[in-house]
Amino acid sequence: MRNQLAEKTIPELREYFLRPGFIFVSRQPSLISTVLGSCVAVCLRDNLREFGGMNHFLFPLVEDPGQATAKFGNVATNALVRSFLKMGSDPEDLEAQIFGGALLADGLTSAAEVSHANVAIARHVLQRCGVRVVSEDVGGNKGRKLVYNSYTNQVMVIRVERIRSGDWYPYHGSR
Repeated sequence: MRNQLAEKTIPELREYFLRPGFIFVSRQPSLISTVLGSCVAVCLRDNLREFGGMNHFLFPLVEDPGQATAKFGNVATNALVRSFLKMGSDPEDLEAQIFGGALLADGLTSAAEVSHANVAIARHVLQRCGVRVVSEDVGGNKGRKLVYNSYTNQVMVIRVERIRSGDWYPYHGSR
């Protein structure tokens, strides 16, 4: 039996750099990249309809609707799932992967609380929405560079000691 992926024509992948506080979803196969420290990114894919997306949030939650933006995990993760549902997805067809939540601030209690709470809110919202989490790479004390292929649902994670200005798009300086 031949490999089904090998039989498919591999499409051209659109490249997109996801900044903190933003969400990206596209039916077009994409390579979505981002850089994480204590922030969290959720990669989401509809395996039946074969498309994916990602969010990147900085803080766990906001309760004031007037302040609600994708910088907050409860808003960003709900918005990511809702985007898929509006595009015809069913929660049982969705798979999530969670990344980030590193403690980079030399043991500061408040930084550790934010890191842990970011991961916890992603898990909570996804569970409440009926979306299964199939992988995680969270916590620790190193930042992460991520490249998510929405066509294959694969993620490349590079752990880094420190985040340099050249790690951000558009790339400047050494990286």
